[in-house]
Amino acid sequence: MTVTFERNAIKPALGKDYTAIAAEVAQTLAQTVQSREAQAGVPVDEIQCLRQAGLLPLIVPQEYGGLGATWPQAMAAVKTLAERDSSAAQLYSYHLLLSATPQVSGHPAQAERYYRETAADQLFWANAINVRDLRLTLEPDGSQFRASGIKSFCTGAVVADRIICAAMQAGNSLPVLFVLPSDRPGLTYNHDWDALGQRRTASGSFTFEQVQVLPEEILGPPTRPEGAFATFLGVIGMAALTYTLLGIATGALQTAQGYTRSQTRPWLTAGVDHASQDPYILRRYGDLWGQLQGAIATADQATAQMQQAWEQGDNLTHSQRGEAAIAVATAKTLATQVGLTITSDMFELMGARATANIYGFDRYWRNLRTLTLHDPTDYKLRDLGDWVLNGQPPIASPYA
Repeated sequence: MTVTFERNAIKPALGKDYTAIAAEVAQTLAQTVQSREAQAGVPVDEIQCLRQAGLLPLIVPQEYGGLGATWPQAMAAVKTLAERDSSAAQLYSYHLLLSATPQVSGHPAQAERYYRETAADQLFWANAINVRDLRLTLEPDGSQFRASGIKSFCTGAVVADRIICAAMQAGNSLPVLFVLPSDRPGLTYNHDWDALGQRRTASGSFTFEQVQVLPEEILGPPTRPEGAFATFLGVIGMAALTYTLLGIATGALQTAQGYTRSQTRPWLTAGVDHASQDPYILRRYGDLWGQLQGAIATADQATAQMQQAWEQGDNLTHSQRGEAAIAVATAKTLATQVGLTITSDMFELMGARATANIYGFDRYWRNLRTLTLHDPTDYKLRDLGDWVLNGQPPIASPYA
C-alpha cells in the first residue's frame, strides 16, 4: 500500500466524528495489515494515512489551530484503529501523548509553539525517551548542547517529524527532555526492531553522534515543576496502552465471531447443525463478551476521570492525580487480563483450521502479549492493593 498526499490538500476534521474518521483509516489499513506485519519494516504508509485523514492535530487546542478533542475522544480513536491495526494504533497513541508533552513538561511558550507547528504542518511525533535506558547523555557545547549515545525502544521515531528525547546530564539525577527535528545531523536509526509482535512500530534503537541540541529545544521548566500536572504524562501513557489493548481484544473477538459463524464446524456430539448453536461455544462467547464490556466500561470511566484531572492543569492536586492514576491502572490491568484471555481462547472457539497461517490470527495474541510487557502487571496490582488497603497513591513515574 502506498499513500500520497499534499499537506495543503488535507481537509480539517474539525467538528467531525473522530471515531468514524479513525474507522475509515482502520478499514483502509485492514486491507493490508497481515502482509505489512509479515514484512515488518518502517511504517511510512500508516503515518501517511493518519496525516491524510487530518487526525494528527487531534488533541491540539482549537486556539492553536488543532481539533481540540478530549482525551476520551482521542482514546476512542486509538481503540478503533487497534481493532484493525494495532501497530498503527500504538504509533498514533504515542503521537497524541507526545504532541501534548510540551504542555506538561515545557513552559507555556513551548506548548504554544509546538501545538501551532503540529497543527499547521501536520507533524507526527515520536520518542527516544525510555527512561530505563541511561546511555544517552547531554553535554554543554558553548552556548548549545550535544547529545551522544544510544536510546532503545524509539517507537516510530524513524518516521517522525519531531522526536522527544530523554538524556542524562551531569549534576542532574533526572533525565532532561528535549525536542529534535528528525532530520538533525547525527541521528541514525539502527533498524534493529525484530519482536514477537507490534512489528510495524519500528521500535528499535537510535544512535546519537554529537547531535546538536539548541537551548530552546530543551523542554521546561514547567510553570509549576513541583506540581502534580508536571507528572501527568505517565497517566496518559497508561491510558494510551489500555485502549490499544482493548482495541486488539475487540478486534480479536470480532474476528472470531465472523469465523465461527461462517467456517467453524460443530463437534460431532454437539447435536446441532451449526457451531453458532453449540451451547458451550455460546457460553464461552457470552463470558468473553461480558468480560470485554466490563473492561471497556472501566476504561471509559477512568478516561473521563483523567480528562477532569487534565482540565485542572497547573491547579491539579497530587491527590487528584493519584485518583486518576489508580483509575487508569485499574483499567489497564483489566484490559491486560481480558485481552490475554480473548486472544488465546479465540482459537478454541474457531477450531483447529483457524490456526492456518493464511489467516494470521495469531497476530492478535502476539501483538497484545508484546504490549502487555511494557510494564509489569504485578506492580500495577501492588499499587492498587496499596491504594485499597492503605490509601496510598502510586508514586508518580512514566509508568504510573
